[in-house]
Amino acid sequence: MVSQNKTTERDKIIIVDDDRLNLKIAKQALDDSYDVIPVTSGEKLLATLEKIVPSLILLDMEMPGMNGIDTLRALKAKEEYKSIPVIFLTARNDESIEIKALELGASDYLTKPFSIPRLNQRVRQNIRLLSQQRQLIEYSDTLEERVLEQTEIIYELKNSIVQAWADMVEFRDDVTSGHISRTKEYIAALVKGFNKTTIYKEQLANIDTDLLLTSSQLHDIGKIAIEDKILKKPGALTSEEFAEIKKHASIGEQAIRKIMEGVRAKDFLEYAAVIAASHHEKWDGTGYPNGLKGEDIPLIGRIMAIADVYDALVSERPYKTAFPHEKAVEIIMKDSGTHFDPKLCEVFGSVSDEFKAISFMR
Repeated sequence: MVSQNKTTERDKIIIVDDDRLNLKIAKQALDDSYDVIPVTSGEKLLATLEKIVPSLILLDMEMPGMNGIDTLRALKAKEEYKSIPVIFLTARNDESIEIKALELGASDYLTKPFSIPRLNQRVRQNIRLLSQQRQLIEYSDTLEERVLEQTEIIYELKNSIVQAWADMVEFRDDVTSGHISRTKEYIAALVKGFNKTTIYKEQLANIDTDLLLTSSQLHDIGKIAIEDKILKKPGALTSEEFAEIKKHASIGEQAIRKIMEGVRAKDFLEYAAVIAASHHEKWDGTGYPNGLKGEDIPLIGRIMAIADVYDALVSERPYKTAFPHEKAVEIIMKDSGTHFDPKLCEVFGSVSDEFKAISFMR
């Protein structure tokens, strides 16, 4: 008896670009793993979608006739196409177009000319995320009937989706490798410290610690919209470049709230949006993006601020060497009442040895 091997259906990717050389390069890069369909215009893409529904679209922004923004807007206006992930491609150094595309629902972007490894990595990440989102939707639709059985599965899927997003950020900002997982552990240590005191007892009682820890991994998601030449710069930033980096807090919140529009179970995303927007605010009101002051800054943002800054201090960066733990503690305690909430600094001081142990997670 002859056995037959079942062929696994491959993901389909449509590449849209009026430059046939770009189409050829991208197709050759992806052909080994995906079924790649090249098209030369936004109009032809919409015609192709009537016959083929891909797992992912790579969309050029600068095309004659129907440009990338117009094409993206048309895609997101149709119910049957709006969930297809779109990575837009651009050779222009125009942040307003990048932000506009993300606001319209693009999931990622690549600057041209792109490297083949980076193209493959972004495609894999987005297809992986789509697969996990589909699973989450399937489970969510049956949640009311099978709530007890599915609760743990939903939790794992949420974590998996958040992890995929966090991985995308870490891949972009490879100089801060491990930062996301370490800050999550720092926050867990702070929460344990809180539980031994009465500091913010009532406020903390209303915070879901599991959601806080999961959501904290998205605090820097806005960095996906920051150009590589700034994000990966091997040296100190200029004032203009730092101004661009600062935009990641607002962009991150906007991106998360855009995702929330299509999700029913959005508690963990609300936490993520608040953390993304507020973790760079300062107790004295000199932070960004909104210049919030004191307890006007959400508590979870103030907690994230300590974890975020501590890890930056004890980590090596292209523009600085790593500070020893003791120096990092000294800096944070010195900034109590200016950068940081004094009550949180009190808790931080009580668990700083745990921070030191976590900092060796490299």
